[in-house]
Amino acid sequence: MDIVHQWPLSISLNPRKQARPTTMASLSHLANGNHHPDPFLHSALRSASLRFHESHRSAPLFLDPYCGCFLSPDTAPPSASTPYRLATKFIDDELMNRMMSDDELKQVVLFTDGMDTRPFRLNWPRSSAIYDVSPGSVFQFASQRLKDVGAKMSRTCMLLHVPSESSNIQEHLCEKGFNGNRPSIWALQGLPLKTSASFNDLLFLVSCLAMKGSIFLGELPGWLLGTEFGNMAATRKWMESLFMSHGFQVSIVSYAEVARKLHLEPPIENLSNVLFVAEQLRFSDAQMERWRSEFDRLEDEGDEEGFEEL
Repeated sequence: MDIVHQWPLSISLNPRKQARPTTMASLSHLANGNHHPDPFLHSALRSASLRFHESHRSAPLFLDPYCGCFLSPDTAPPSASTPYRLATKFIDDELMNRMMSDDELKQVVLFTDGMDTRPFRLNWPRSSAIYDVSPGSVFQFASQRLKDVGAKMSRTCMLLHVPSESSNIQEHLCEKGFNGNRPSIWALQGLPLKTSASFNDLLFLVSCLAMKGSIFLGELPGWLLGTEFGNMAATRKWMESLFMSHGFQVSIVSYAEVARKLHLEPPIENLSNVLFVAEQLRFSDAQMERWRSEFDRLEDEGDEEGFEEL
């Protein structure tokens, strides 16, 4: 299935911040081991390297047959990251389990670093529409590499990209076919978030678009929590307050619990992120608009009946 591109807009996810433009030349230099890193690409390549080495373990938690195409032969192996392995497996399983258990769930929005290969490596249900919101420059680079190695999605599914630097992500998602009157699932892993305000903007975006009952899950950078991070009670209180302000009921998922379900030892590294699953309790903007239209129609019909009685 062809990938739909839209490149690139110059405004970041947080409209108050300007994104630094990046050329394809600079991306190629970094991929070939040069030391002129674009920070977004640098971070995406590190995650791709982690997935590459996980896929070559004797008993991998997941397989990513495509991430190697992003890496140069002299890429240094990353230090082990059990939390990243667990988070990736957790998000994979949550996406697949929830989609397989709901025939109406066909819309997926992935907030990524631009090198997320889930659209190609996961077994999506027929007619799934997968929206990737990520830095446009990184996604463009990754798309070309994936095309070069012949990566293909199921013919019954489609992948559409929205640059995270777009000035109006909500509008672009809707232009590409997202429907707030239908169920959706949203996942966060890797999307560069510069400030806590950026994540607040992201929550607002999902709250506006996600139909009531939709799920938002993923891996939240711990630094967003500030001094609350590391104190589980304070972290839970902070997250519950923030998510509920946007209409979400959130649960924190511990890495130890994910490891236990996989019959693994809990990670011994210092945790830098938080896993979460949240359910949308409010109606989406599209649902509210449909309700208002139906209310106006019924009111007009009532007025006409009253006039006829007179």
